[in-house]
Amino acid sequence: MSTPRRSSPPLRSPEQRRGDPAALTIAPLALVTTTALPDRPAVRRDLRAATRRPRRRRRLVVGGLVLALVAAFAIRVLLGDYTFTVPDFFRILFGEQLPVSTFILMESKLPRAVLAVLVGLALGSAGSLFQMLLRNPLASPDIVGVSLGASAAGIFALLTLGLRDGAVSAFAVVGAVVVSAVVRWVAGTTGGYRLVLTGVGVAAAMVSVVQYLLARSNTWDVQLALRWLVGSLNNVPWSTIGLLAVSLAVLLPTLAVMSRSLEVLELGDEAAAGLGVGRHRTDALLLVGVLLTAVAVAAAGPVAFVAFMSGPIARALMGGRHSLLAGALVGAVLVLLADYAAAYLVPGVVLPVGIVTGAVGGPFLLWLLARGAATGRTG
Repeated sequence: MSTPRRSSPPLRSPEQRRGDPAALTIAPLALVTTTALPDRPAVRRDLRAATRRPRRRRRLVVGGLVLALVAAFAIRVLLGDYTFTVPDFFRILFGEQLPVSTFILMESKLPRAVLAVLVGLALGSAGSLFQMLLRNPLASPDIVGVSLGASAAGIFALLTLGLRDGAVSAFAVVGAVVVSAVVRWVAGTTGGYRLVLTGVGVAAAMVSVVQYLLARSNTWDVQLALRWLVGSLNNVPWSTIGLLAVSLAVLLPTLAVMSRSLEVLELGDEAAAGLGVGRHRTDALLLVGVLLTAVAVAAAGPVAFVAFMSGPIARALMGGRHSLLAGALVGAVLVLLADYAAAYLVPGVVLPVGIVTGAVGGPFLLWLLARGAATGRTG
């Protein structure tokens, strides 16, 4: 018994098919497929070129910043009121004793340069991290109260408890963590601008605490506190520099591993949660940023505006893309150059590095706000 053959549907003109829903859905797909097939190699070539350009720019920017860091380090160590040649620098570095030169290099110039690099790396990476997580160019540790929390705790330990050196640094780290936890708790789960505004309020409260502690202390203690409070690389011992280096050897690789989810977190809390990255990852990254800020402040005091300036400068160099590595390198270059200017800007006077960074960072903040107001955006 033969099965009846199905008759093929009659051919219809385009006018007859115009009202058919199936034709409306299939026709565009067929059109896209047929038109994309001849150009597929060109599309792949364009996609590869589009992905290579940011990578090439990233390598060029990072390489240029590394060269700038080496140049700034050489300027800080070799030049100034007492200059060194490159052969003499390496001779002293490998243990040869030269009269006067060895003391100046190993006890003054080299410690300040190494500390400047470490502090700049910590603050630059922390500032870039805060701005990426909170999607706000103003959300640096300077603005949201972390630096001032560490400062208030350190001043309390210095003036009220009479502690020195490592104990003051420990209080500064604890103060930064406590203040950041309070800011996060008050701001709630919304984050963003509310966290920034909460941080500004807490920072104002910390300023009041510092002023009260300074007002009730004697003159000698106030001088010690002010020198530490402004942010200074003067007379920092090698032991403190070593502790900072060990801390960064733990925190920076941790940040590098955890930062793989940063691109997802930048999409927002809801989108990140939908992609399997919860709020706990944001809090963990913020804690790493707080600790980076805290150890830097504990070693050199709150060097103003370095964390704030590093992110926007690095983003401009990267063509609008965020980069923690570029931000860290920019921070190190900024602190090195600012410390060189602080040492030789005024003849016969060695200024704290925080005065120079504050003098540059204040106008930079105003320019960023004016630029955001003029263009209708915040950064």
